Amino acid sequence: MSALICGSFAFDTIMVFHDHFKHHILPEQVHILNVSFLVPDMRREFGGCAGNIAYNLKMLGGEGKPAGTVGDDFAPYAKWMDECGISREQVLEVPGNYTAQAYITTDKDDNQITAFHPGAMNQAHQIDVSTIDGCTLGMVSPDGRQGMIEHAAQFAEKGVPFIFDPGQGMPMFDGDSLMTFTEQASWLAFNDYEAMLMQERTGKSLKQLAQMVQAIIVTRGGEGSEIITRDKVFSIPAAPVKAVVDPTGCGDAYRAGVLYGLMNEMDWETTGRIAALMGAIKVEQAGTQNHYVSPDEIGHRFEKAFDYKFK
Repeated sequence: MSALICGSFAFDTIMVFHDHFKHHILPEQVHILNVSFLVPDMRREFGGCAGNIAYNLKMLGGEGKPAGTVGDDFAPYAKWMDECGISREQVLEVPGNYTAQAYITTDKDDNQITAFHPGAMNQAHQIDVSTIDGCTLGMVSPDGRQGMIEHAAQFAEKGVPFIFDPGQGMPMFDGDSLMTFTEQASWLAFNDYEAMLMQERTGKSLKQLAQMVQAIIVTRGGEGSEIITRDKVFSIPAAPVKAVVDPTGCGDAYRAGVLYGLMNEMDWETTGRIAALMGAIKVEQAGTQNHYVSPDEIGHRFEKAFDYKFK
Protein backbone atom coordinates (compact mmCIF):
# COMPACT_ATOMS: atom_id res chain seq x y z
CA MET A 1 0.00 0.00 0.00
CA SER A 2 1.07 3.57 -0.65
CA ALA A 3 -0.04 6.72 1.18
CA LEU A 4 -0.62 10.20 -0.21
CA ILE A 5 0.15 12.66 2.57
CA CYS A 6 -1.46 16.06 1.95
CA GLY A 7 -0.12 18.84 4.13
CA SER A 8 2.42 21.57 4.61
CA PHE A 9 6.10 21.92 3.91
CA ALA A 10 7.80 24.53 6.04
CA PHE A 11 11.08 25.91 7.22
CA ASP A 12 11.03 25.83 11.03
CA THR A 13 13.05 28.36 12.99
CA ILE A 14 13.17 26.83 16.46
CA MET A 15 14.22 28.82 19.50
CA VAL A 16 14.64 27.65 23.09
CA PHE A 17 13.74 29.88 26.04
CA HIS A 18 15.67 28.73 29.13
CA ASP A 19 12.87 29.59 31.54
CA HIS A 20 9.09 29.19 31.88
CA PHE A 21 6.57 31.32 29.98
CA LYS A 22 4.34 31.31 33.06
CA HIS A 23 6.94 33.33 34.95
CA HIS A 24 6.73 36.17 32.43
CA ILE A 25 3.11 36.22 31.26
CA LEU A 26 0.82 37.69 33.91
CA PRO A 27 -2.78 36.46 33.50
CA GLU A 28 -4.23 39.72 34.78
CA GLN A 29 -2.22 41.72 32.23
CA VAL A 30 -2.78 39.74 29.03
CA HIS A 31 -4.88 42.58 27.58
CA ILE A 32 -1.67 44.65 27.37
CA LEU A 33 0.72 41.82 26.60
CA ASN A 34 4.19 43.03 25.64
CA VAL A 35 6.89 40.47 26.33
CA SER A 36 10.28 39.57 24.94
CA PHE A 37 11.99 36.21 25.44
CA LEU A 38 15.76 35.82 25.25
CA VAL A 39 16.43 32.68 23.17
CA PRO A 40 20.14 31.76 23.21
CA ASP A 41 19.56 28.59 21.17
CA MET A 42 18.22 28.85 17.63
CA ARG A 43 18.30 26.62 14.56
CA ARG A 44 16.57 26.38 11.18
CA GLU A 45 15.09 23.04 10.23
CA PHE A 46 13.12 21.35 7.48
CA GLY A 47 9.56 20.80 8.67
CA GLY A 48 5.88 20.96 7.85
CA CYS A 49 3.44 18.14 8.50
CA ALA A 50 3.63 16.47 5.08
CA GLY A 51 7.42 16.55 5.06
CA ASN A 52 7.74 15.31 8.64
CA ILE A 53 5.25 12.48 8.27
CA ALA A 54 6.80 11.31 4.99
CA TYR A 55 10.27 11.38 6.58
CA ASN A 56 9.19 9.18 9.50
CA LEU A 57 7.20 6.82 7.27
CA LYS A 58 10.27 6.38 5.07
CA MET A 59 12.30 5.50 8.16
CA LEU A 60 9.81 2.75 8.98
CA GLY A 61 10.10 1.38 5.46
CA GLY A 62 6.65 2.57 4.38
CA GLU A 63 5.82 3.99 0.97
CA GLY A 64 4.43 7.52 1.07
CA LYS A 65 4.20 10.54 -1.21
CA PRO A 66 3.95 13.97 0.44
CA ALA A 67 1.77 16.43 -1.48
CA GLY A 68 2.00 20.16 -0.86
CA THR A 69 2.81 23.58 -2.28
CA VAL A 70 6.15 25.34 -1.78
CA GLY A 71 7.83 28.61 -2.72
CA ASP A 72 10.83 29.88 -4.65
CA ASP A 73 13.10 29.23 -1.66
CA PHE A 74 12.47 25.47 -1.53
CA ALA A 75 15.75 24.31 -3.15
CA PRO A 76 17.60 23.32 0.07
CA TYR A 77 14.57 21.32 1.24
CA ALA A 78 14.24 19.66 -2.18
CA LYS A 79 17.88 18.58 -2.00
CA TRP A 80 17.29 17.12 1.47
CA MET A 81 14.27 15.14 0.24
CA ASP A 82 16.30 13.73 -2.63
CA GLU A 83 19.06 12.69 -0.21
CA CYS A 84 16.47 10.93 1.97
CA GLY A 85 14.82 9.19 -0.98
CA ILE A 86 11.47 10.91 -0.42
CA SER A 87 9.33 11.49 -3.50
CA ARG A 88 8.86 15.06 -4.75
CA GLU A 89 6.45 13.98 -7.45
CA GLN A 90 3.50 15.74 -5.79
CA VAL A 91 5.37 18.82 -4.53
CA LEU A 92 4.19 21.90 -6.45
CA GLU A 93 6.26 25.10 -6.55
CA VAL A 94 4.19 28.30 -6.60
CA PRO A 95 6.31 31.16 -8.06
CA GLY A 96 6.42 34.45 -6.19
CA ASN A 97 5.81 32.87 -2.79
CA TYR A 98 7.87 31.81 0.19
CA THR A 99 7.64 28.26 1.45
CA ALA A 100 5.67 28.32 4.71
CA GLN A 101 7.72 29.54 7.67
CA ALA A 102 7.22 28.62 11.34
CA TYR A 103 8.90 30.48 14.18
CA ILE A 104 8.65 28.32 17.30
CA THR A 105 9.74 29.25 20.82
CA THR A 106 9.81 26.42 23.37
CA ASP A 107 10.18 26.87 27.13
CA LYS A 108 11.45 24.51 29.85
CA ASP A 109 7.97 23.01 30.30
CA ASP A 110 7.88 22.13 26.58
CA ASN A 111 5.18 24.77 26.04
CA GLN A 112 5.38 26.41 22.64
CA ILE A 113 4.56 29.81 21.15
CA THR A 114 4.48 29.74 17.36
CA ALA A 115 4.21 32.42 14.68
CA PHE A 116 3.41 30.97 11.26
CA HIS A 117 3.58 32.50 7.78
CA PRO A 118 1.64 30.23 5.36
CA GLY A 119 3.15 31.51 2.11
CA ALA A 120 2.70 28.99 -0.71
CA MET A 121 0.73 26.72 1.61
CA ASN A 122 -2.35 28.88 0.93
CA GLN A 123 -2.28 27.59 -2.65
CA ALA A 124 -2.53 23.92 -1.63
CA HIS A 125 -5.85 23.62 -3.45
CA GLN A 126 -3.89 23.81 -6.73
CA ILE A 127 -3.05 20.15 -6.12
CA ASP A 128 -5.92 17.92 -7.31
CA VAL A 129 -5.93 14.64 -5.40
CA SER A 130 -8.42 13.11 -7.82
CA THR A 131 -5.81 13.10 -10.60
CA ILE A 132 -3.16 11.26 -8.55
CA ASP A 133 -3.09 7.50 -9.05
CA GLY A 134 -1.38 4.68 -7.20
CA CYS A 135 -2.22 5.64 -3.62
CA THR A 136 -4.48 3.41 -1.54
CA LEU A 137 -4.46 5.47 1.66
CA GLY A 138 -4.65 9.21 2.24
CA MET A 139 -4.04 11.81 4.89
CA VAL A 140 -5.30 15.38 5.20
CA SER A 141 -3.03 17.17 7.66
CA PRO A 142 -2.68 20.92 8.40
CA ASP A 143 -2.47 22.89 5.15
CA GLY A 144 -4.19 25.79 3.41
CA ARG A 145 -7.87 25.92 4.38
CA GLN A 146 -9.27 25.46 0.88
CA GLY A 147 -6.73 22.76 0.17
CA MET A 148 -7.83 20.74 3.20
CA ILE A 149 -11.48 21.06 2.20
CA GLU A 150 -10.89 20.05 -1.41
CA HIS A 151 -8.46 17.23 -0.67
CA ALA A 152 -10.85 15.63 1.83
CA ALA A 153 -13.68 15.81 -0.71
CA GLN A 154 -11.47 14.44 -3.48
CA PHE A 155 -10.29 11.50 -1.36
CA ALA A 156 -13.92 10.72 -0.48
CA GLU A 157 -15.10 10.95 -4.09
CA LYS A 158 -12.20 8.78 -5.23
CA GLY A 159 -13.02 6.17 -2.59
CA VAL A 160 -9.61 6.42 -0.90
CA PRO A 161 -9.81 6.00 2.90
CA PHE A 162 -7.98 8.80 4.70
CA ILE A 163 -7.01 10.19 8.07
CA PHE A 164 -8.30 13.66 8.89
CA ASP A 165 -5.70 15.32 11.12
CA PRO A 166 -6.57 19.03 11.48
CA GLY A 167 -3.83 19.82 13.99
CA GLN A 168 -3.04 23.52 14.24
CA GLY A 169 -5.40 24.12 11.31
CA MET A 170 -8.44 23.34 13.47
CA PRO A 171 -9.19 27.02 14.33
CA MET A 172 -9.97 27.59 10.62
CA PHE A 173 -13.07 25.38 10.78
CA ASP A 174 -16.43 25.67 12.51
CA GLY A 175 -18.50 22.78 13.80
CA ASP A 176 -20.35 22.19 10.53
CA SER A 177 -17.11 21.98 8.56
CA LEU A 178 -15.59 19.59 11.10
CA MET A 179 -18.66 17.37 10.86
CA THR A 180 -18.31 17.30 7.07
CA PHE A 181 -14.69 16.17 7.42
CA THR A 182 -15.82 13.49 9.87
CA GLU A 183 -18.42 12.19 7.44
CA GLN A 184 -15.79 11.97 4.68
CA ALA A 185 -12.88 10.51 6.67
CA SER A 186 -12.16 6.96 7.77
CA TRP A 187 -10.09 7.98 10.80
CA LEU A 188 -9.64 11.13 12.91
CA ALA A 189 -6.44 12.15 14.69
CA PHE A 190 -6.06 14.79 17.42
CA ASN A 191 -3.92 15.71 20.38
CA ASP A 192 -5.77 16.04 23.69
CA TYR A 193 -6.45 19.78 23.29
CA GLU A 194 -7.68 19.38 19.71
CA ALA A 195 -9.96 16.54 20.83
CA MET A 196 -11.58 18.84 23.41
CA LEU A 197 -11.98 21.58 20.80
CA MET A 198 -13.51 19.09 18.37
CA GLN A 199 -16.12 18.10 20.94
CA GLU A 200 -16.86 21.71 21.82
CA ARG A 201 -17.32 22.82 18.21
CA THR A 202 -19.34 19.83 17.02
CA GLY A 203 -21.36 19.31 20.18
CA LYS A 204 -20.55 15.61 20.05
CA SER A 205 -18.48 13.44 22.37
CA LEU A 206 -15.57 11.38 21.13
CA LYS A 207 -17.70 8.28 21.69
CA GLN A 208 -20.39 9.70 19.42
CA LEU A 209 -17.88 10.78 16.78
CA ALA A 210 -16.28 7.33 16.88
CA GLN A 211 -19.54 5.85 15.61
CA MET A 212 -19.03 7.78 12.37
CA VAL A 213 -15.48 6.61 11.58
CA GLN A 214 -13.34 3.51 11.99
CA ALA A 215 -11.31 5.01 14.83
CA ILE A 216 -10.27 8.22 16.57
CA ILE A 217 -6.64 8.59 17.64
CA VAL A 218 -5.94 10.95 20.56
CA THR A 219 -2.35 11.60 21.66
CA ARG A 220 -1.64 12.76 25.22
CA GLY A 221 2.10 13.40 25.23
CA GLY A 222 3.95 11.61 28.01
CA GLU A 223 0.69 10.07 29.21
CA GLY A 224 0.41 7.92 26.10
CA SER A 225 -2.50 7.86 23.70
CA GLU A 226 -5.95 6.40 23.11
CA ILE A 227 -7.45 4.79 20.04
CA ILE A 228 -11.23 4.90 20.20
CA THR A 229 -13.21 2.57 17.94
CA ARG A 230 -16.96 2.05 17.74
CA ASP A 231 -16.95 -0.59 20.45
CA LYS A 232 -13.63 -0.36 22.29
CA VAL A 233 -11.03 2.05 23.63
CA PHE A 234 -7.38 1.00 23.36
CA SER A 235 -5.05 2.63 25.90
CA ILE A 236 -1.58 2.92 24.38
CA PRO A 237 1.33 3.51 26.77
CA ALA A 238 4.04 6.02 25.98
CA ALA A 239 7.28 4.43 24.81
CA PRO A 240 10.38 4.85 27.00
CA VAL A 241 12.68 7.69 25.99
CA LYS A 242 16.38 8.09 26.59
CA ALA A 243 16.05 11.86 27.05
CA VAL A 244 13.39 14.46 26.28
CA VAL A 245 15.18 16.92 24.00
CA ASP A 246 12.59 18.52 21.70
CA PRO A 247 8.84 17.77 21.40
CA THR A 248 8.46 19.56 18.05
CA GLY A 249 7.32 17.10 15.40
CA CYS A 250 6.48 14.24 17.78
CA GLY A 251 2.85 14.26 16.66
CA ASP A 252 3.92 13.91 13.04
CA ALA A 253 6.22 11.00 13.92
CA TYR A 254 3.33 9.34 15.76
CA ARG A 255 1.05 9.76 12.75
CA ALA A 256 3.64 8.13 10.50
CA GLY A 257 3.45 5.11 12.79
CA VAL A 258 -0.34 5.08 12.45
CA LEU A 259 -0.06 5.18 8.65
CA TYR A 260 2.46 2.35 8.73
CA GLY A 261 0.17 0.20 10.85
CA LEU A 262 -2.81 0.86 8.59
CA MET A 263 -0.78 0.17 5.46
CA ASN A 264 0.29 -3.17 6.88
CA GLU A 265 -3.15 -4.07 8.28
CA MET A 266 -1.89 -4.31 11.86
CA ASP A 267 -4.17 -4.38 14.89
CA TRP A 268 -4.67 -1.21 16.90
CA GLU A 269 -2.57 -2.35 19.88
CA THR A 270 0.45 -2.85 17.61
CA THR A 271 -0.23 0.21 15.46
CA GLY A 272 -0.53 2.48 18.50
CA ARG A 273 2.69 1.18 20.00
CA ILE A 274 4.63 1.65 16.76
CA ALA A 275 3.30 5.20 16.64
CA ALA A 276 4.25 5.81 20.28
CA LEU A 277 7.76 4.51 19.65
CA MET A 278 8.19 6.82 16.65
CA GLY A 279 7.20 9.77 18.83
CA ALA A 280 9.72 8.68 21.47
CA ILE A 281 12.51 8.34 18.91
CA LYS A 282 11.75 11.84 17.63
CA VAL A 283 11.62 13.50 21.06
CA GLU A 284 15.19 12.37 21.72
CA GLN A 285 16.56 14.61 18.94
CA ALA A 286 16.31 18.32 18.23
CA GLY A 287 14.41 19.26 15.08
CA THR A 288 11.75 17.38 13.18
CA GLN A 289 13.88 15.49 10.64
CA ASN A 290 17.23 15.01 12.35
CA HIS A 291 16.55 11.65 14.00
CA TYR A 292 17.28 8.39 12.25
CA VAL A 293 17.16 4.73 13.20
CA SER A 294 17.03 1.75 10.86
CA PRO A 295 13.95 -0.48 10.58
CA ASP A 296 15.92 -3.20 12.41
CA GLU A 297 16.70 -0.81 15.27
CA ILE A 298 13.04 0.22 15.43
CA GLY A 299 12.06 -3.44 15.71
CA HIS A 300 14.60 -4.01 18.48
CA ARG A 301 13.45 -0.96 20.45
CA PHE A 302 9.83 -1.97 19.96
CA GLU A 303 10.46 -5.45 21.38
CA LYS A 304 12.39 -4.03 24.32
CA ALA A 305 9.79 -1.35 25.09
CA PHE A 306 6.66 -3.46 24.75
CA ASP A 307 7.89 -7.03 25.13
CA TYR A 308 6.67 -8.35 21.81
CA LYS A 309 7.59 -8.19 18.14
CA PHE A 310 6.04 -6.76 15.02
CA LYS A 311 6.90 -7.43 11.39
